[in-house]
Amino acid sequence: MKLTPFIIIVSLLVSLSAFQVQAQTPVTSAADPEKLFTSSDTRLHKNKQVVYHIVKDLLECNHWELADKYIAEDYIQHNPNAANGREAVVKFFTNVLKVKPSPIPDKMKSKVVSVVAEGELVTVAFVKEEKNPNDPGKTYTTTWFDQWRIVNGKAVEHWDGATLFAK
Repeated sequence: MKLTPFIIIVSLLVSLSAFQVQAQTPVTSAADPEKLFTSSDTRLHKNKQVVYHIVKDLLECNHWELADKYIAEDYIQHNPNAANGREAVVKFFTNVLKVKPSPIPDKMKSKVVSVVAEGELVTVAFVKEEKNPNDPGKTYTTTWFDQWRIVNGKAVEHWDGATLFAK
């Protein structure tokens, strides 16, 4: 009977060490991400296409002069680093992050895992590669999510997993 706490502790240590030696399954992108931004439902297809151009034209290629085509003037931003409003988001990318435009390619560069649309919402899961804090010479993959609410052909609201930038 006195061995019971010992057995429990040993069992816990063995199970915890198993977690440390297990390899993570890498996050991989879809073979054809453009296909994920389509739908047989007309409304969802239009909403996905707005998000496709936000990702490709604005976020990838930095053509923020096109923002009025895809982002509403009264855009609500839940990212803690950028203020509300289309103008504020454009300033964030062009003045704070100081991005420069590049040619818009036929196909997007982003590594997209999935695109889910329901009603006004479109959520995109991206592959995100990070440096391994336990082994600085290595990287690992995880998933980043962006979600937009689309109304009348423009993004009116955005969510992501961003945290505050260090000052």
